Amino acid sequence: MSPTPDARPRLPEDPALRGGVAVLGCGAIARSAHLPAYARHGIGVVGVWSRSPSSTAGLGLPVYGSAEELLADPAVRVVDIATPAEGRLAWVEAAVEAGKHVLAQKPLTSRADELRRLPALLERAAQQGVRVAVNHNGRWAPPWRLTTLLARSGAVGEVVGVTHLHDKPLPPLVGTPFDDLPHMLLADYLVHWVDITRCWLEPAQVTTVTASDSRVPGQPSGARNPWSATVSLQCDTGATALVRVAGDVRTSQPGCPFWLHGTEGSLRGSVLTGSDRLELDRGEGTERLPLSGEWFVDAFAGTMGELLSAVAEDREPEHSAAHAAGSARLVLAAVESAGQGGRPVPVGAAA
Repeated sequence: MSPTPDARPRLPEDPALRGGVAVLGCGAIARSAHLPAYARHGIGVVGVWSRSPSSTAGLGLPVYGSAEELLADPAVRVVDIATPAEGRLAWVEAAVEAGKHVLAQKPLTSRADELRRLPALLERAAQQGVRVAVNHNGRWAPPWRLTTLLARSGAVGEVVGVTHLHDKPLPPLVGTPFDDLPHMLLADYLVHWVDITRCWLEPAQVTTVTASDSRVPGQPSGARNPWSATVSLQCDTGATALVRVAGDVRTSQPGCPFWLHGTEGSLRGSVLTGSDRLELDRGEGTERLPLSGEWFVDAFAGTMGELLSAVAEDREPEHSAAHAAGSARLVLAAVESAGQGGRPVPVGAAA
């Protein structure tokens, strides 16, 4: 096999092109992942803003008095929009109108009507000369990122199938805003898994999505959303994929194992909770591949680094809003399928 691809976050060589980032919305994820990742990887943050002043206290960064002040600051080149999903697209539109590049939290939107507004928004971004990307940070989780690079290089041939198993506890959900979102596992939590699977299946196109979710034994009555979910994808090449959350799993060795099978070999690995690993098997033995970093927090530098690199190189980022829209369509189809008792939904037909 040729040398293992470098899966670490990539940043512009010129330090001057690694800065000018402002964070709009400083909730828990921004404070625990975005900002620590930027500090670790030398990404320059010029300031932050949040609706709640307590969210920006103690960060040691300049705090804007308003979102409008942040967007008007000429020192801001890139706006990291880390606000809740509701109203997020409006913030993206405001940043584009201000002439700023954008990294928007995922999912870009969970509403079909907003997804239909996206082409006009991206046309306006092109007119403004700015790039819009989506923070699909799971794409830069070390085992997943290396799998992507190997699949692109043809290391396992043409992809035949992808399987994911969520073999770890769920995050706290009861009483959180996430539990207010119908079909939350499908609509939000599993977006990373659906998105990375779609990346691995490419250039094949997903044609049909089938999904279901259900309450499980032991699930507390206060939990509004089901704790089990399954998503199945069917491609135009005949390749298939499966994402499975059994429930709030109890295990001494938690992780999220995955398998990518191709015509010439297989990749097997796991992500999260200290389970990171990746192995390549092409029928003549298994090779354990080296990994560097972790999803939390290095992958968050991966998304911003790719956007900064794309701006520096005058190209579209891998996680452009246009590309991420394809994953949003799969998620909408999954929610529709589950809402109709698991009926297969053709992609693009989701209402």
